[in-house]
Amino acid sequence: MAPKPTKAEKKIAYDSKLCQLLEEYSQILVVHADNVGSNQLQSIRSGLRGDSVVLMGKNTMMKRSIRMHAEKTGNNVYLNLIPLLVGNVGLIFTKGDLKEVSEEVAKYKVGAPARVGLVAPIDVVVPPGNTGLDPSQTSFFQVLNIPTKINKGTVEIITPVELIKKGDKVGSSEAALLAKLGIRPFSYGLVVLSVYDNGSVFTPEVLDLTEDALIEKFAIGVSMVTSLSLAISYPTLAAAPHMFVNAYKNVLAVAVATEYSFPEADKVKEFLKDPSKFAVAAVAAPAADSGAAPAAAAKEEEKKDEPAEESDDDMGFSLFD
Repeated sequence: MAPKPTKAEKKIAYDSKLCQLLEEYSQILVVHADNVGSNQLQSIRSGLRGDSVVLMGKNTMMKRSIRMHAEKTGNNVYLNLIPLLVGNVGLIFTKGDLKEVSEEVAKYKVGAPARVGLVAPIDVVVPPGNTGLDPSQTSFFQVLNIPTKINKGTVEIITPVELIKKGDKVGSSEAALLAKLGIRPFSYGLVVLSVYDNGSVFTPEVLDLTEDALIEKFAIGVSMVTSLSLAISYPTLAAAPHMFVNAYKNVLAVAVATEYSFPEADKVKEFLKDPSKFAVAAVAAPAADSGAAPAAAAKEEEKKDEPAEESDDDMGFSLFD
C-alpha cells in the first residue's frame, strides 16, 4: 500500500495542477459553492466533462498558486482573479462558450429543506390546501399565525401564508412545519459570481446580452459622443459628418445673404428669385412616387408640339449635389 502524500506534497501537486490549468485555459467562471454537496459536485463535473474542468480548494492555496504562476510567467493578468476569491468559491476552467457553460452549471440544482439558522435565499409561501396532518398538529400553525380549519379529520390551510421572507433566518418552528409538510423550499447549486476572459473580469449578466442589445447600446454611446462633440465643438469621427453639414449650411447662408457665390449657392439663389420653382419641384416629387408614368409620358408629347421654352428640368436637384 502506497503511503499517503504529505501536506507539502499535496500543496505541490495542487500548485502544479492550477498552474497547468491557467496555462491551458483562458476563460474561467468563478462560482459560489455554498450548500453544494459532494455528490452534486460530482454530477456537475460529469456534466461539464469534455471542455471544462472544475477546481475547488482553499482560497489561500488558490491565491498563492496564482501569485506564484504570475511571478514565474511574468503575466500579471492572472492577478485579476485574486480579488474574486472571497468566500466559498471554486473555479471552472473552460474552452466552451461561456454562456452555454453557465447555463449548464445552472441546471444542476437540487432541492433542500429549510434548516434552522439558514438565511432564506427566496420568499417561502405555504400554499392553501389539505396538509394531511391530524388535528393534534394545529399547535404548529397557531404559533406561526397560520389560519386553518379541520376538514375530514385533517388540518387544512385556508389562505396562502408568507412563512419566511428572503434574507431572514429560518426559525425552529418554520423548519419543523415545512418538514412536516414535506416542503423543500430551497434549491442549491453552483452560482456564477464572476467571469474571467483573457485578463478581463466582468459580471455574469454580460453573458445575457444579445447582439441586438449590444448594437443598441453602441448606438446610444455614439449618439452621446456626437452630442457632446457638437456641444463643445470638438471634432470626432461621430460628429464630423454633422459638423461638415452645419458648416455647409453656414457657408450657404452667407452666400445667399451676400454677393459671394458658388455653383451650389447659384441654384439656391435661383430658387429664391422665383419661388414658383419650389412648387414645381414639390409637385414633381409626389408624381414620380405615385407611379404616374402614363400621365408623364403624355405631358412630354404635348411639350414636343409647343415652342421651345426655358426648361425647368435641371431644377430637380438636391441642395447637397
